[in-house]
Amino acid sequence: MTDTSRNNSLSEVVLTAPPTSQIQDIWRQFKQHKGAVMGGGFLLFITLFVLIGPAIWTLEATKLDIRAKDMRPIIWGLFGDEAKVGWNHPLGTDQLGRDLLSQMIEGGRASMAVGWAAMVLSLLLGTTVGVLSGFFKRLDFILMRFTDLMLSLPLLPILLVAVTLFREKLSKAFGIETGMFILIVSVVGITSWMQTARIVRADVLALKEREFVLAAHSIGTKPGNIIMRHLLPNVLSPIMVSATLGLAVAIITESALSFLGVGFPSDFPTWGKLLADAVQRMDLYPERVFLPGLLISLTVLSVNYIGDGLRDALDPRMRGR
Repeated sequence: MTDTSRNNSLSEVVLTAPPTSQIQDIWRQFKQHKGAVMGGGFLLFITLFVLIGPAIWTLEATKLDIRAKDMRPIIWGLFGDEAKVGWNHPLGTDQLGRDLLSQMIEGGRASMAVGWAAMVLSLLLGTTVGVLSGFFKRLDFILMRFTDLMLSLPLLPILLVAVTLFREKLSKAFGIETGMFILIVSVVGITSWMQTARIVRADVLALKEREFVLAAHSIGTKPGNIIMRHLLPNVLSPIMVSATLGLAVAIITESALSFLGVGFPSDFPTWGKLLADAVQRMDLYPERVFLPGLLISLTVLSVNYIGDGLRDALDPRMRGR
């Protein structure tokens, strides 16, 4: 076979190969990141665990049973005194007889709900500030100096002060649990949008000098249409990566607030609250600290791995283009 015929046959193979979409390319690259795949699997598992769990494990998280207090997990029966094992409570009970598995499920629902809601709020704020700052030159200085100011503030004291000031007002207006949910989501979202704004602004500054944006300007396209049709679709990649990191930050922040005792009410379980309640007796019952701490760590770690995988998959240079 001559070189010419060989090249023609290769060209025919390339031309007849089925085209692949951008989503397929992204998924193919994402699957090559083993940590991202494992992180996505664990995040899916923990989401189903907290959503479907109450239908499978029907014990109430707040039900008191003093006769069954301080029961150890089932696995404790393999290494310790079987008399202390609560066979009807796979993860044991606390000092008030509340089932720890039910509390982990209920606490996960609260922590994940706060994390997702706060992440969405921070993305909306960060994307809005970043796009406006990058596209409108007259707003850039004001918005970026405000962003720098927010970055320079000590966030934990601000969170504590905000929760202390508005807890009673929101609790009276919406109820204790709903009021605290709104307050924590608002506080976490408002104090975690700055990194997203800086990333989006940098991409918008580069995109607005591209030919397709200049062409849109030249035919009289309104700024709002340019932002919605040309800029936002091209900054989805950093926004999605920021979303994963924002979810991790929101979960950690909510856990920290609950651990410090300024989050949800004491009878409302979250992973951070379970961790705080277990610290006082961690020398006697270390599993009560280990279990919620492990779920927090694995959830945040899985989200970070998903962010790394999305960053590589959404970068055209990483896909060989």
